[in-house]
Amino acid sequence: MSETTVDSLYLEAGTPAYRQANLAMFLGGFATFSLLYGPQPLLPLFASYFGVSPAGASLTLSASTAALAFMLIPFSMLSDRFGRGTLMKCSLFGSAFFTLLLPLAHSLPQFLFLRVLLGVAIAGLPATAMAWLGEEIAPNARGRAMGLYIAGNAFGGMSGRFIIAFITEWSSWQTAFLVSGLIGLTAAMLFWRNVPDSRHFRARPIQISSLVADLGQVLGERGLQCLFLVSFLLMGAFVALYNYFGFRLESPAYGLTQTTVSAIFLLYALGTVASAWTGRLVDKIGRGKVLWRTLAIMACGLLFTQFHSLWLVVPGVALFTIGFFGSHSTASGWVGERAGSRRALGSAIYLTAYYLGGSLIGSLAGYAWSWGDWLGVSAALACCLGFMLWLARKLPQLPQRPIG
Repeated sequence: MSETTVDSLYLEAGTPAYRQANLAMFLGGFATFSLLYGPQPLLPLFASYFGVSPAGASLTLSASTAALAFMLIPFSMLSDRFGRGTLMKCSLFGSAFFTLLLPLAHSLPQFLFLRVLLGVAIAGLPATAMAWLGEEIAPNARGRAMGLYIAGNAFGGMSGRFIIAFITEWSSWQTAFLVSGLIGLTAAMLFWRNVPDSRHFRARPIQISSLVADLGQVLGERGLQCLFLVSFLLMGAFVALYNYFGFRLESPAYGLTQTTVSAIFLLYALGTVASAWTGRLVDKIGRGKVLWRTLAIMACGLLFTQFHSLWLVVPGVALFTIGFFGSHSTASGWVGERAGSRRALGSAIYLTAYYLGGSLIGSLAGYAWSWGDWLGVSAALACCLGFMLWLARKLPQLPQRPIG
């Protein structure tokens, strides 16, 4: 097949197939994060219902995210062998299925077991989605497509939390997960109907020796090393901010109720807009220029949170959120470009670093809170942002080493 013919098979912006692909990937991102993070607002309820400590209740969320992180690389290997689209479809249906079983759990071990299975199932989509976009979307439209996928993640993470919380207050947590599972099942069916068939996928056998060699190539590429570090620090800073901002707003200085504080998650809606906007900007001026600008927006947002007035603090969190989703959209798409034919593996390593950063930095920042309250957390986040800004300015100067 000639190079011209291969190029003509890419999904071009403005075509019906391109719009269907964007819809499918938006729905996939929505379902993934809605099902994954839905239980977060119910942790106090689970502590009471299952008779466990807050730490024990938190396992209802971390069990899935841990399983997800450990399965990303294995699923990237499976996608290289059996195809991206097939794995993404199975992932969505599997995660919806295990969510629908959650209302049947009568003990915490049963609930955790199903949440682990959900995490395993759900890993198939994030492990392959970015690789699929890199293979099937025309180069001049990949930024927009990646932005819409990340926007689906943001919208799903926000709406999943609120849907679960609202229905639980109205009825019960069992009903809430039943509705959440049905929403996930609907998204899976719409994804199956709209995602175009792969045109550029070439199957590769599963070989451990090949995986080791591929890991060496991907981890040895200096640009990818920087992007994996950005991923780790980026998610870590984001999780840390939202983890301890609630403590600040519930302190005597503000005295806000928990219900009022939970409304801060509405700012995730800005991530939907920011990701799509950043994607278009990437297509115009390039990833290098966009990444350091979005990180600078995060830094400005952090600066605004140093004030006391909520009229300045909340917009500061909004800016931080916009910058985060813009940076994530840009960096994750950049991995697909630099990883070449190892896109799936590169994306899996990126997301593994992403979730590990959220877990480790998000927890360790608690020591900064104990030491200096919000000023301590801000200092830790400023260090993360300073290092990321340095990496963002360095990245465009690194020559891209062919991976293949």
